[in-house]
Amino acid sequence: SVNISILIVAVIIFLLVIHHNFLSLSDFLRRELSDPSPLGLQPIDFIPAAPQRLTDERNDKEISVVIAASDERLGGAIAAMNSIYQHTSSNVVFYIVTLNDTVDHLRMWLRSPPLKNMRYRILDFDPRVLEGKVQVDPQKADTFKPLTFARFYLPSLVPHAEKVIYVDDDVIVQDDIVELYNTPLKPGHAAAFSDDCDSTSSKVAVRGAGNQYNYIGFLDYKKETIRKLAMKANTCSFNPGVFVANLTEWKLQNITKQLEKWMALNVVEELYSKTLAGSITTPPLLIVFYKQHSSIDPMWNVRHLGSSAGKRYSPQFVKAAKLLHWNGHFKPWGRTASYAEVWEKWYVPDPAGKFNLIRRHSEAYEAK
Repeated sequence: SVNISILIVAVIIFLLVIHHNFLSLSDFLRRELSDPSPLGLQPIDFIPAAPQRLTDERNDKEISVVIAASDERLGGAIAAMNSIYQHTSSNVVFYIVTLNDTVDHLRMWLRSPPLKNMRYRILDFDPRVLEGKVQVDPQKADTFKPLTFARFYLPSLVPHAEKVIYVDDDVIVQDDIVELYNTPLKPGHAAAFSDDCDSTSSKVAVRGAGNQYNYIGFLDYKKETIRKLAMKANTCSFNPGVFVANLTEWKLQNITKQLEKWMALNVVEELYSKTLAGSITTPPLLIVFYKQHSSIDPMWNVRHLGSSAGKRYSPQFVKAAKLLHWNGHFKPWGRTASYAEVWEKWYVPDPAGKFNLIRRHSEAYEAK
């Protein structure tokens, strides 16, 4: 009877220890989910597991895809994600970076039937991380898009991943994204981009946009700081709207800090070209990755579809493209754009009715 009593006491003590450890772990997990990261990138929503039917059909390896989703362009992000999801059997998880006031709208949209089985995580981006690093013209403050800089902070967005894909919201994918994910990166390279001298884009003349194909189109070579870098002005630029990143190398080389350094220097010295071709996110990337990046297949970033309202590629070529990119002013959801019918195949109607496609058709009518 004494032995039984000792055994009972031991069991009770063991159970109390397990209960205490469980409570401590639960408290730790709550803190991890509620405390914002130092960069202000805070997890808001996560669907941790797909239905069993889908996990049986899709490969287990996670393919992390990062995309920014601003409220006024939310339909673009939705169409891009839908096109990626419907073309793959891989275990794709979307890391959707947005601002806090867009979250409810985004979450409602993602409940639409074509999207309800997608795996995703919503991250809130705090624009204050850009203070002192971006010069905003007070008269053009409404044109400043902080989410365009989310790609600079990839290791904070997807801290567990070794490799990620970043895509802009104005793309449509027509092949399995795993092929892009498997792009080989050379040793020491933290990213792979599509060079602007590649065969699919160098033949396209972009009117009124400056020189989009080399460094002098983005950087001011009259500035001593730029000249000291000894980067050839005619070096082929690259497009940062679609790229693959090796986050292990990214962290080892402290790429984020390097990008922030050049952002802050530009605020003081105005290093970017006065006839800047493209967004202000491109110049610091060009500097940091000068001759230090690998290349993706140009068919995985067939771009300039939004540079004009005219059609610059044959229907056969557009059909063969693995990724279509409407970079430029003519977005398929907002103005008369080329190949908008391709984009609309993957667009999912806004359940809130905020994102209206009729505007594009009415503008087309007014232009006649």
